[in-house]
Amino acid sequence: MGNDVYVVGIDMIKFGRFPETSVSKLAAQAALGALDDAGVSIKDIQALWCGNLMQASNMVGQQLLQEIGQTGIGVVNCANACATGATAFRDAWMSIKAGIYDLVLAVGVEQMGKGLLGGAGGGKGISKEGLVGSLTMPAVFAEAGMEHSRKYGTTFAQFAKVSVKNHHHSTMNPKAMYQIETPLEAVMGAEMISYPNTKLMCSVNVDGSAAAVLCSEKKARELGLGRAVKVRASVLTSDPWQERDLVMPDVNSCTRLAAKQAYEMAGVGPDDISLVELHDCFATAELLHYENLGLCADGEAGRLIDEGETALGGRVPVNCSGGLLSKGHPLGATGIANLYEVATHLRGEADKRQVNGARFGLTHVIGLGSACAIHILEKPA
Repeated sequence: MGNDVYVVGIDMIKFGRFPETSVSKLAAQAALGALDDAGVSIKDIQALWCGNLMQASNMVGQQLLQEIGQTGIGVVNCANACATGATAFRDAWMSIKAGIYDLVLAVGVEQMGKGLLGGAGGGKGISKEGLVGSLTMPAVFAEAGMEHSRKYGTTFAQFAKVSVKNHHHSTMNPKAMYQIETPLEAVMGAEMISYPNTKLMCSVNVDGSAAAVLCSEKKARELGLGRAVKVRASVLTSDPWQERDLVMPDVNSCTRLAAKQAYEMAGVGPDDISLVELHDCFATAELLHYENLGLCADGEAGRLIDEGETALGGRVPVNCSGGLLSKGHPLGATGIANLYEVATHLRGEADKRQVNGARFGLTHVIGLGSACAIHILEKPA
């Protein structure tokens, strides 16, 4: 289907809190890093996709070009919940697939405050908040985790082990917001936010940006294929209609649909994947997505975490970056930051957290509302 697409440059800033820095300046740091990584300049770029959620009405993509060079190219600003960055990347990918461009830039950026995402907010009439369950994100994913517990007996400790693993991985990632060990007792004993998610089982609201330079095979050959990562699959889904209890948001269906399509597009299966960066917005979510992505059969996620199969050195390491739980979750940037992590491993450049022999890597983000983006990347030839 069309041209093969490659990532020839990719970068992210160290996630953190930068209240004195503008959103466009945060975006510029990652964009310039990705351009340098590709060995090109903004003058070579034919189009830009910019993913941002909180400041989406501010034409962030155009503001970014005011920082790094206004060359008159077309700019698309994307907002798609937590899948925002991945959506910008996918739209950039599609433009090359269609043969319209040979070299484009995708940027994801977000500047966030502190506190719970979700809640009552806006609208008319009686809010569902407090009537049919909380709409804050910790509560949504707590409910989903407890439903998994009801069906399969998944324990509080098994959910907590996700945080232990991801915080350990983060100690090897200099670009993670937090780089700290959190023993199981500390995770389980932390302040309870929404059972079974304690404070150490919730992702971190941070500021951050990530960017990628994508190109056609023809252009990749010009630039050199030595570090060019091939995009084997790019899929975006929403929830299919189904008869279900609408009181509890569905956090599974769009991921299962996207995973099926992505494996078919890439011509690989779950057993071929060397590493995964998935949407661990809460510890409960990671276990659910083991099953949604086909890394194990339904009901086996607890066993996977118990046996260390998803830890660095295990069968299929998950969230070697530290995940959203440690690296942080700047909504618009997360999708491209996940791609940065996987590409870094596929290039053999992940240092202490390197997954040896990695050939295929999968990235996954889900935005409640609903949007799920999955990408499968292949190591440089």
